Amino acid sequence: MRFSGKIIEMIHGSIVPLVTPFRNGCIDEGSLQRLVDWQIASGSHGISVTGTTGEPSSLSHDERKRVFEIVSEAINNRIAFVPATGSNNLEETLELSRYAEKLSADAVLVITPYYVRPSQEGLYQYFRAIASNLALPVILYNIPGRAAINLEIETVLRLRESCPNIVGIKEANKDFEHINLLLHRAGRDFLVYSGIELLCFPILTIGGAGFISATANLLPDKMALLYNLTQQGKWDDARALHFYLTPLNEAVFYEINPVPVKTALGWMGKLDPEVRLPLTAMSPHNQERLKKVLKTYNLINND
Repeated sequence: MRFSGKIIEMIHGSIVPLVTPFRNGCIDEGSLQRLVDWQIASGSHGISVTGTTGEPSSLSHDERKRVFEIVSEAINNRIAFVPATGSNNLEETLELSRYAEKLSADAVLVITPYYVRPSQEGLYQYFRAIASNLALPVILYNIPGRAAINLEIETVLRLRESCPNIVGIKEANKDFEHINLLLHRAGRDFLVYSGIELLCFPILTIGGAGFISATANLLPDKMALLYNLTQQGKWDDARALHFYLTPLNEAVFYEINPVPVKTALGWMGKLDPEVRLPLTAMSPHNQERLKKVLKTYNLINND
């Protein structure tokens, strides 16, 4: 199965990995809907939910489905919808992926199964089992720092060869050599997205399809502009924007993601910064560091 150019083109650009707002222990559905509208008005090209930034491990199975429903309805086909459906359980991943398909998602993002530390053969069979049971495009999600396993290039190539609906990969591997070799060997039509904030621009320069960056939760217009400038061939402007964004890209990781992002969004009046255990509120020291950075972007007041 190969997909039309329209579908593939739609899943390019700045795809924001949206946070999951909570209030008093429950999903804050109103804030979630408003975040979607703000992202679309700000120019984001797509929205992903219940990925790393969306705290999937703190959500129940039914809560993840509910987030899919709210966001799918709020997007209403205006931009790409790419829910993250992975877990470390095959049947759960399949059920969530089929549910996303039922909601007419444009693609699903599937993480390497964390904690288990399977072999490369195990990863191959796992992703093949998922892709062969779906009709929609599948984007692999390689995040060695969290999953404790790297999806090797040879495994990606085997999957690309045997599963035509595996159309790309979100790379949160910080090894830029790995990403260069992956894109070279998989082919320029394989969609490679940066999952590392500081590599968003570098990956675009070698032909990447875009990025799925936590920073887009705070500056969606600038992150969308970064992609748009490269598409217009304005490389000097894009490079300048890349370095402009660098302090914020670092600040959103002063503590584990998404704690700094939700803290900032709380100050910006977008949501209650509530997180679920084992995550906790940001330390006072790091809050002061984050405030200083946000003020330089005029995201919060100077008083």
